[in-house]
Amino acid sequence: MLPLVLALTAALGCKEPEGLCLGLDADGDGLCEGRAVDWSEEAWLEPGTHRANIYGLDPQDLERVTQDGLAHAMVWPVTVTGLRMPFRPLNELLSNPDNGTIQGLTRQVAGFGTMPELYERLGLPPIPGDGSVPLPLDLQPGDPMGAAVVDTEYGEALVFSCAACHAGELFGQTVVGLSNKKARPNAFFDLAAKVLPTVPSDVFQDLSGATDGEVFLYEEAVESMSWVGTRNPQVLGLDTSLAQVSLSLSKRGQDENASFDVRYHYNPRASILDEGVADSKPIPWWVMRYKTAWLADGSIVQGNPVLTNFLWNELGRGTDLEELENWLEDNQQAVDELTVAIFANEAPLWTDWFGTEGFEMERLQAGHATYEQQCAACHGSVEKVWEQPESESLPLEEQLKTATLYYSPQTRPVDVGTDPERALSMLALEELNGLRISKSMDTVVRAGQGYVPPPLDGIWARYPYLHNNAAPTLCALLTPAAQRPSSYWQGPSDDPETDFDAACVGFPVGDQVPESWTLVEDAYFETSQLGLGNGGHEEMLYDQDGVLVVTGAVREDLILFLKTL
Repeated sequence: MLPLVLALTAALGCKEPEGLCLGLDADGDGLCEGRAVDWSEEAWLEPGTHRANIYGLDPQDLERVTQDGLAHAMVWPVTVTGLRMPFRPLNELLSNPDNGTIQGLTRQVAGFGTMPELYERLGLPPIPGDGSVPLPLDLQPGDPMGAAVVDTEYGEALVFSCAACHAGELFGQTVVGLSNKKARPNAFFDLAAKVLPTVPSDVFQDLSGATDGEVFLYEEAVESMSWVGTRNPQVLGLDTSLAQVSLSLSKRGQDENASFDVRYHYNPRASILDEGVADSKPIPWWVMRYKTAWLADGSIVQGNPVLTNFLWNELGRGTDLEELENWLEDNQQAVDELTVAIFANEAPLWTDWFGTEGFEMERLQAGHATYEQQCAACHGSVEKVWEQPESESLPLEEQLKTATLYYSPQTRPVDVGTDPERALSMLALEELNGLRISKSMDTVVRAGQGYVPPPLDGIWARYPYLHNNAAPTLCALLTPAAQRPSSYWQGPSDDPETDFDAACVGFPVGDQVPESWTLVEDAYFETSQLGLGNGGHEEMLYDQDGVLVVTGAVREDLILFLKTL
């Protein structure tokens, strides 16, 4: 009855009765700040505005709630999640020197033999020690971000959180909100789906000394994974969560709760993603503030994207959706706090890593002019601080900042000829619209054509480029498709001297590739693979007469300007 009351009061434009707020009430007035947010398909942002403060909080409240939200990003908050691995016995197997044989076998089969090797294999960045993120539970600076050990009634359990994919290392610093270029959680799920059923619970208990409660957690994880359809990414840095959602849904019943139906458990219903490809990169958090629809293709046309993320993650973890729906009703504040943190996320600035060297104002202004003529129609017109009156009195670092971005008031995809596989795959997920939990969240999925041209804040840190990472550098992206590299190697962003092409902005290519990169098999990117094509996004390189204008010094100045965004 209570959710109905809240829905009616919101629909009628009434204030919630005092004490009925189940979500975020930062100022303690009994009213949920989130009720004022327009998550509908008709949502409209005034030109030059954004929703960095999505709930309109006071500055002090915004800072506090953002930290609370980051804590949820660090430790997955859903207590009914279907995949909780018993930590102590797992740690015993992978840490005790007496288990060297098991560790060696695991290392040979899975690529890791100890817990640190597991976290390294997953690509988890270290928790920064600068206080920029909270330290919930017993986490410490340097611990892997995105993995946490939580207490359950059956013992400690290892869970993975948002930060596993939405935080990345950038030249010695961990950047929250950055797409993790070396994340492998999907590969881990795929491995777990293959390995867990082969190890009976009694064998697991004998090998690890697990308690009966920990055995229950293990059996629960095995059962949950049996309802998950997994897909290994084609190449490092891409995410296959969309395929995992669709393939997992195909193993469930077609009722409104996608119930566990034994008819489809081992004989899943057909999905276009049985063969299709939905690999794509995680979207940087800091662009969310400008958008009114979600994902790379804007196919979530309605609803809070954080709620959708909870649903899709839990479908991919074998969770009971009725239990999840009840959890969401009881934990709206956690959803709100995470929403606030994601929308408040800030893009990294080039000058924070590399200073202002090389930024010549004449070249920047030329690059800006090219951007406005060739790029702004899709990516938004940019007003720089250097254009404002008396800005010349400011330090150059301040002049380089963006004053205002005039992005599209409503988020819509545009077809510029890039690889269509990822966008087409969303047809498989329209089935989610029939779920009761989707309706309660007011989430609507609608497949379209093309991809959303995103705001380019922090574009210098978002390499490789396009939704599928098919362009290793800005130089490649701003070159006619036929001249782009057909393959390249990916590597860590550790040393800016060897791991980064600062002039072209992205991965070094050709003979500049560090030899160690070539030893990592899934780091090799070939654009000939299905879904990984590097075509499209080239009309803007030409003028109205079909003459290539973004080339040579023009391209160099444009890239210099893009570094300031």
